This record gives sequence, structure tokens and C-alpha cells, in this order.
Amino acid sequence: MIAQSYSAMGYSAMATRHSESNILRVRQRLGKYRIERRIAQGGFANVYQALDTIEGVRVALKMPHHFNVTANMLDTFQREARLVAKLDHPNILPLKDASFIDGRFVITSRLGEKTLADRLRKRVSFKTALDLIEQMIAAVAYAHQNRIIHCDIKPENMILLPDGRLQLTDFGIAKVAQRTIVKTIIASGSGTVGYMAPEQAMGRPSARSDVFAMGLLSYRILAGTLPEWPYQWPPRGYATLKRKAHPDLIAMLRKALEMQPNRRYRDAGDMLAAFKRAKRRCLRATR
Repeated sequence: MIAQSYSAMGYSAMATRHSESNILRVRQRLGKYRIERRIAQGGFANVYQALDTIEGVRVALKMPHHFNVTANMLDTFQREARLVAKLDHPNILPLKDASFIDGRFVITSRLGEKTLADRLRKRVSFKTALDLIEQMIAAVAYAHQNRIIHCDIKPENMILLPDGRLQLTDFGIAKVAQRTIVKTIIASGSGTVGYMAPEQAMGRPSARSDVFAMGLLSYRILAGTLPEWPYQWPPRGYATLKRKAHPDLIAMLRKALEMQPNRRYRDAGDMLAAFKRAKRRCLRATR
């Protein structure tokens, strides 16, 4: 359930009630949840693993820092969440709940076995890499088909289930979070862009920005190295990529990583079609 009428709930008082103690402790209770550990932290929010003491299941709780919880942020999130609630795809993790609990704004979702970031700390076989990339692009293609862009595609926002399925998380909240990060980058001239497309870092995201982010992540999965600014071709790790990949797959990645948005794939649907063609050729070449 997505919480309604945030402004009417006195968001300001709620968001600042715990301003001096925003970090939760292990075994601390938050409504029906018991905190077990903090699993991620960033400029927008902290993420905790918690036990739902009523349903008996473990969940991920994302809690934006109090200074990010504003009327504008909540209104934007509510609009995004309503759009995302309509998404139904095996590679998209739906929101379980978003509401105020004990004065804190909490976004609840299913807890995965691990994140893609965790998985990338170990060697990934070429076949597994292709499978993970296809699942990622398929999720974003479905969202783009429904006129939703993600805005924060990175390995930390992808969970892996025990059956090997990848699910992309943070639809809805990602766009809100990235606006906060982009404002910091523009205002200070500094900040970590990570997988962010150049035009998105200037506050102009589009479906082509998601394509760029997926190109960066796909390159990292295949080559073991993340391309860095100014994204000149070929990036570091190209020799490794060339040994593994069919030329068509390399061409697909290069197009996704074009600096000019209009030279990339129009959206993830076009990128997925190109990837599937290249994947078939890669698999035939390895037989």
C-alpha cells in the first residue's frame, strides 16, 4: 500500500523528529519491523535488512535522510509510485509499502539473496553475464514501453533471487533520489556520477539516459572494468571484452555508450532487440 496525503500528515514534523538520531540500531523496533543490519547507505537514504515480526519474512527498508523528506519529494514520489504500481514484470521488484512509521518515511520491498554488486565481486562466466544483461535490459524495456524511466540503474539497485532471476529495484524512488544528487552536482560542480549519463548529470534525463547507464553496467559485467569519464572509446578493459565478445555485441555496447544521446538507441526496447541479435551470434561462436 502506498501512503496517501503525505502533506496532510504533517510531513515536516515527522521527518525531523529523529533528525539527531537518524541511524537505526540492530534489534531496534520500527513499527512491526525489527532491524537486523544496515545493508547500504548513500547521500539520499539508508537501507536496512529487517524482520517483519507479523508476517515472519525479511524485508529491505529504505529510509530517505530526514533533510530529503520534503513536501515536493513526497508529492513526486506519490505520482511516481502510482505509475510504478502498474508495472508487472518478472524482472521488476514491486514496492511492498511506502508510509510513515514512527515518524520516519519508510519504503519497504522484498529482500533479495544478494545484489548484483555483491555478485560482481566474483568472476562471472560469459554465459551468466549475457543472461544477467538480458534480464536487466528486458526490465527497463518494459518500463520504457509504459513511459517510465528509471534514472538510477546501477548494480546496487538489482537484486538476485535464489532461482537466478534478476530484479531491478527502486522504480519510483530512483527518480526522486537522482534529482537530489543532480542538484548537488550542479550546485557544487562535484559529486559521483557513477552510471549516470552526461545529460542526466545536467538535469536532463530521458530513456536514452537509461540506455547509457545499461551500456556502462553491461561493459563492466563483461569486461570486469567500469568505463570512466570522459568515456572515450575504447575504454579500459577493452582487450578483455574483445577476447570474449562477438563484434556485434561490442558494436551494441559502443552505440549504447555514445556521448550524444541522439546517437544511442532510442530506448531500452531498441537496445534489447540489438542485444538479442548479438547474443545469438555470441552463443553460436562459442559452440
